Amino acid sequence: MKLSEIKKQLGTADNVAFVLPNGSYVPEHFHVTEVGLITKNFIDCGGKVRKETVVNFQLWDANDFEHRLKPQKLLDIIALSEKVLGIEDYEVEVEYQDETIGKYDLGFNGQEFTLLNKQTACLAQDQCGIPAEKQKIKLSEIPTQSSSCTPGGGCC
Repeated sequence: MKLSEIKKQLGTADNVAFVLPNGSYVPEHFHVTEVGLITKNFIDCGGKVRKETVVNFQLWDANDFEHRLKPQKLLDIIALSEKVLGIEDYEVEVEYQDETIGKYDLGFNGQEFTLLNKQTACLAQDQCGIPAEKQKIKLSEIPTQSSSCTPGGGCC
């Protein structure tokens, strides 16, 4: 989800909630402790230089049980970050510490923001010998010839 989409959703939201991939919620008294711009420069396994830039939100579950982040407050934090850090309309990733610090993609289900598991992948499959996935077919779908074989019939 891009930053512009988050701002659009916050503009009409009554509250801010984040749902984890397992269906549980980030506690409603969470804080957004960082909004940042992260640029990753790297080389993939095929030797191609790549660059990825994302906006990062860090969520923190404090013992401040009366705290509730309102949509306008998060919009204000985003606006300040855009101004000070020069943030543009990049994809947003979210950091949240559950058992360990996890990084998530962000979605929206119509009412709440959803934290989506990120996946790793090879970016240069054609360079590092990963075979293309074979087409899977059921044996029952393979056309069959008659079960009897006759001389000269070409079945053996």
